[in-house]
Amino acid sequence: MWGGEGAGRRRGEAFGGSVGGPVAGPGGAPGSGGTGLAGWRAGDDGGAEQLPAELVAELEQTGYYPQLLADVVLQSLAGEPLLDALVHLETTFDADAVRRHVTVLALTATRLVTAHVDDHDPPEAGGAPVAVASSESVPLHDVRSVVVGHRVTAPERHRPGAAPQELTLTVAWGTLTRLDLEPATCGDPECEADHGYTGTTTADDVSLRISADAEGEAAVLAARRFARSLTRATRAPRP
Repeated sequence: MWGGEGAGRRRGEAFGGSVGGPVAGPGGAPGSGGTGLAGWRAGDDGGAEQLPAELVAELEQTGYYPQLLADVVLQSLAGEPLLDALVHLETTFDADAVRRHVTVLALTATRLVTAHVDDHDPPEAGGAPVAVASSESVPLHDVRSVVVGHRVTAPERHRPGAAPQELTLTVAWGTLTRLDLEPATCGDPECEADHGYTGTTTADDVSLRISADAEGEAAVLAARRFARSLTRATRAPRP
């Protein structure tokens, strides 16, 4: 499977959703279940296009509007065969709400497709749940860097091929840049002059953090596999 055996199932069960069953949306309202998603096909515009069964299963196992996710990914692929994919569900807790954000990274022979779906507040109190989806298609030659961070506990006992405790995957292609500023100093602790600001810019188009404690070892291994696939695909020189 794209996400490794059982990786998505554990994520879906964290919300009380079962594969192929109805899933509660924000505020307890019914969400979109997985029923009828197997062999997902596009609508009239997509003809006979369909997602691989492995990715369909991963989308279902997130327990988060799998039909919407499948539709966004399938449209973004635009008929190009899928080589690899990674599905990541992130959950945050507000004072009175649980918010979910799903990122799908899809790799083809020429592009990296990113799709995001997340919860938004309804336009009025007590209104129907709202999910907002977006996608971006990036030519592989535009990917500037693939950064993989490993966090390993008890490194002295690490064995080749073992999954790290946590993996961070950051991919940059120049669309988004983070600017971190701080007051500049001259090094004199007694100086009260205004030296302006100094800072750094960091390309940060997409960054995923996958933890074995929260999502299971299979999810970490899946992220590492996808990072390897993407690194291999982007090793060609820029045109």
